[in-house]
Amino acid sequence: LSADDAINIQYTSGTTGFPKGATLSHHNILNNGFFVGELCGYSEVDRVAIVPPFYHCFGMVMGNLACTSHGAAMVIPSEGFDAGSALTAVARERCTSLYGVPTMFIAELDHPEFGSFDLSSLRTGIMAGSPCPVEVMKQVIDRMGMSEVAICYGMTETSPVSTQTRADDSLERRVSTVGRVGPHLEVKVVDPVSGLTVARGEPGELCTRGYSVMLGYWGQPDKTAEVIDAARWMHTGDLAVMDAEGYVSITGRIKDMVIRGGENVYPREIEEFLYTHPDVLDAQVIGVPDAKYGEELMAWVRLREGAEVLTAESLREFCAGKLAHYKIPRYVHVVGEFPMTVTGKVRKVEMREEARRLLDL
Repeated sequence: LSADDAINIQYTSGTTGFPKGATLSHHNILNNGFFVGELCGYSEVDRVAIVPPFYHCFGMVMGNLACTSHGAAMVIPSEGFDAGSALTAVARERCTSLYGVPTMFIAELDHPEFGSFDLSSLRTGIMAGSPCPVEVMKQVIDRMGMSEVAICYGMTETSPVSTQTRADDSLERRVSTVGRVGPHLEVKVVDPVSGLTVARGEPGELCTRGYSVMLGYWGQPDKTAEVIDAARWMHTGDLAVMDAEGYVSITGRIKDMVIRGGENVYPREIEEFLYTHPDVLDAQVIGVPDAKYGEELMAWVRLREGAEVLTAESLREFCAGKLAHYKIPRYVHVVGEFPMTVTGKVRKVEMREEARRLLDL
């Protein structure tokens, strides 16, 4: 058995298309789990509530391997995600760390009995898996007491983590960026068309290289060649900006970018703003076909319990003067839940299909 042998075929979430089998080696996943645990400061005194599933890199690598490589205890709240079970496990087992994708933390914060759970043992945790809203991060720190909570950025194809915030980063850095590159890895931001590295502060596609990059997609060499170039850079498909100090901000997926009347619109920016609306619990923004502008914006919104009906007109009034006119959603669709993958990520491909049906496009 070799360290570079395949140990795991991890199927991607398929949020924008069909899943592919990312083939990972012993060397890939053990190192990634170890360094995630190092940056979280894990030791034998830690008890980690692992809410994400073990068949996903979040649970398997960032949870299982980060714990086993540092002697930390693993606490498994339930067979499948349940906000009450997660909160109960933290309180009962005195967990020092809690994991989850943003939708899981939103559900926990919104639990009707949230205030009855003693979460004072929490020190840290990880929010990852999809873009982490700034307002949600602030609530996790303030209401759950997770003063050292980290944001990790990565993808299945990179074992998964490429960047991570550190406990000593400023609050602003920890809530608004995905941190800096992990140990023994490289990241760069390139022009998606030319492939040339862009200047710091300029947007482009994030690429990563190092021990974490997968062996390839199982049985799909052509698909592998589309994302891993000759120099072994993994092209993530994510739009990002890196500042002068190396902190990375994810602005969205290339495939999610909306082009409205010739203007590039990044849904993430609009979603972050919609979270500041007092009645909005969760928000997702997509592009839909439009005869005049090519694409128009549609906001899918989940409302807080007891909130009044939210109309497209009232939401546009809320946005007026705060967002550029071409960034204000034309359509609003209020739902109870978003279409999700089994790993808790929003499936925008399904939302776009449903939007076409709803709007008769």
